[in-house]
Amino acid sequence: MSSTATTKGSAVLALPSDTEILITREFNAPRHLVYRVLTEPELIKRWWGGQRGTVTSAEVDLRVGGTWRYVMVANKGFEVAFHGEYREVTPDERLVCTEIFEGMPEGDSPPTVNTYTFTEHDGRTTLEVLTACDSKETRDAIIDSGMESGMQESYDAAEELAVELAH
Repeated sequence: MSSTATTKGSAVLALPSDTEILITREFNAPRHLVYRVLTEPELIKRWWGGQRGTVTSAEVDLRVGGTWRYVMVANKGFEVAFHGEYREVTPDERLVCTEIFEGMPEGDSPPTVNTYTFTEHDGRTTLEVLTACDSKETRDAIIDSGMESGMQESYDAAEELAVELAH
C-alpha cells in the first residue's frame, strides 16, 4: 500500500451490547490530522455529507459544554441536521459528545453519547466511535436508518481529506 493509499469502505460496525454501536475505522494519516478533519468546521463541510448531499453548515464550539451542529441538504432536497454538546475534549486523543437527530416526525431523537478515541501507530490512526443509546429500540433505529453505508462514505471522504492534508 502506498503512503497515500486509503482504506476505502473499511469501517467495521459491531454491537457490543443491546444499547451500543461500535465503529472502528483505520485512517492512513496521523491522528492529529484525523482529529482536525473531525473537528474543524471548514474541513467537516468537505466530508460529512459523503455522497448523499451538501453540507450547508458545520458549527463547532470545541470545549467542554460547547455545542456542535451539522446541517446537510440531501440530494433528494430535504434537510438533515444533527446537534449535540461536548462533554470531554482531549485534543488528538478523545472526544465525548451527545448527538441528537433533528429530523424525527415526533421531534428530536433521544440523545446518544458518542465517544471518539484516536490511536496512532506508525503514522496511521485507528478511530473508535462508541455510540451509547438510551434503549435497544434507539440503537436498532439508528442501524435501520441506513447509517452504515452513509458512515462508510463519510469516513472514506474524511480519510481522503486527512491524506490530502498530510501531503
